[in-house]
Amino acid sequence: MRGISFFFVFVLSAAALAAQTTERDRGIAAFQAGRYAEALSDLKAAAAKNPHDQRAAVFLALDQAAQGNCKAALPELLRTRKDANLDLLAGLAAAKCYSAAGDEARTFARLAQLKKRFPKNADVLYLDAKLHMKAFNNATFAMFQRTPNSYRVHELSAEIFEVNNRYSEAIGEYRKAIALAPQAPGLHYRLGRALLLAKHTPESMKQAAAAFEAELKLSPEDAASEFQLGQIAQAQANPAKAEAHFARAVKLSPHFVQALIALGKSYTHDKRHQQAISVLERAVKIQPNNERAHYALMTAYRDSGQMQKAQAEEVVLQRLRKPPEGEFSEFLKKLGDQNPKQ
Repeated sequence: MRGISFFFVFVLSAAALAAQTTERDRGIAAFQAGRYAEALSDLKAAAAKNPHDQRAAVFLALDQAAQGNCKAALPELLRTRKDANLDLLAGLAAAKCYSAAGDEARTFARLAQLKKRFPKNADVLYLDAKLHMKAFNNATFAMFQRTPNSYRVHELSAEIFEVNNRYSEAIGEYRKAIALAPQAPGLHYRLGRALLLAKHTPESMKQAAAAFEAELKLSPEDAASEFQLGQIAQAQANPAKAEAHFARAVKLSPHFVQALIALGKSYTHDKRHQQAISVLERAVKIQPNNERAHYALMTAYRDSGQMQKAQAEEVVLQRLRKPPEGEFSEFLKKLGDQNPKQ
């Protein structure tokens, strides 16, 4: 009799466990299909029957968050578990809850934790990008609403136009910003850069040079403006003037790789090979994967008669130019994709 009773207890326990598992799995399936209301009752039942079932608890919280009930969801979403996948799902949902409530401090604190723990996870990086974009849009809207007449509004408008390759509008906005704040650092440089991006006519280069010179009056140690003046002088067939600007840019910013390359190429052109090699070796040391730096160094070695070193640089260049192998590369090959012409 006792054996029969034990058997029935065992069968009933197994049946209860099966029912509980079914409720949880049914609730998760409904949640994943977007049927949140349907999922809620099953997940609540599963979590109530087994308070130690972490999957049921997490998916219940995810379902609550999906329906806008973050107040009920957050206590569970903020717990730490041994299951990394559950922690990832909960962390993403918690960040979204904080963002929906307008709590940027907690939103980005939670994102920072997720990025530290899951640095290569696409969902984490996507949410990070999306929420930063949202924060940028909110801040931009607030600026345009609250300080419509400030130079910063024109500066930001110019930057937005520039990103969208609308350089004429960008130039106009930078000029408006400068009219309001002629002493503000960076504005003259951005204007000069926009002028060069718009076109390379003699007049535009003249105006750009004036803008960079104006920037240097405000910030005498601005290496970027010196470099741009060197580029303009080079385009105007004035190599001596260009070299002077590149040299000053390097002096002001010793790790400015673009300026190092330009200066090294200038030395190579003048057959000052050892000076060129010294400068370009610095550039490749700072940026070992910079193709332009390696190419310029290879040329300097070759022109100085150091053929072994030139060949070694050519090997490095071939390695850098080789497309990365992997699943996506193979996929592109199968499609017959080709690199766009430069």
